[in-house]
Amino acid sequence: MPVETERLGPVLVITIRREHKRNAIDASVTAGLDAALNDLEDDPGLGCGILSGGPKVFSAGVDLAVGPGDATPRGGAAGIIRRHRTKPLIAAVEGHAVGGGMEMVLCCDLVVAASTAMFGLPEVKRGLMPDFGGAFRAARMLPANVAREMLLTGDSMPAERAERLGFVNLVTEPGGALAAATELAGRVTRNAPLAVREALAIVNAEISGNEEPSWERSDAAHARLVASEDVREGIEAFLARRAPHWQGR
Repeated sequence: MPVETERLGPVLVITIRREHKRNAIDASVTAGLDAALNDLEDDPGLGCGILSGGPKVFSAGVDLAVGPGDATPRGGAAGIIRRHRTKPLIAAVEGHAVGGGMEMVLCCDLVVAASTAMFGLPEVKRGLMPDFGGAFRAARMLPANVAREMLLTGDSMPAERAERLGFVNLVTEPGGALAAATELAGRVTRNAPLAVREALAIVNAEISGNEEPSWERSDAAHARLVASEDVREGIEAFLARRAPHWQGR
């Protein structure tokens, strides 16, 4: 199964299992994440979720060879990107969380990362921009200049710097992210569930507000880039493992 779930009392652990593709998001991952997150939301016995990519890599983003599949009615792209959630979701990050992988982390409420984890939005290196919300959500979760640095250079950020900047809640030894996220989820679920959901709703509304204008701008910019010659060159170069030759058109 490309996505597995494990129930630990009131905590649902959701793990992407596509390591041979660095947990790249294809249609099967999208469907699996959507089903798991629907279960988290709909099961009254569950109070918190953990999103993991397993012990080696969180996610390398969208599978450029096949695409992420169709957006889902409740979750949007990848089954998570435009999802309305009422229960906390914790990212447990080992290895790389880049592109769509980073954008999935931006969907979560808390982040636990191994010291070897890396976060990045490398889309500009492919002739694209982050179209899963990263172009505007990064500046809400990180200082503005750091968000611009990530978006404009495409370079990745190590977990320790992300913690210093307040993006990562806790850094662990390699291999320890899931255990620490599980402990953190236990601290959350020991509290009154209705109070947790109300507090989460208020703080997330304050942070995100109405995202529709941002989505409209992001979708329009992405459409312009997809029609460019540079994006075709960027993807071809990436798949061929060579340097791209940009034309600026």
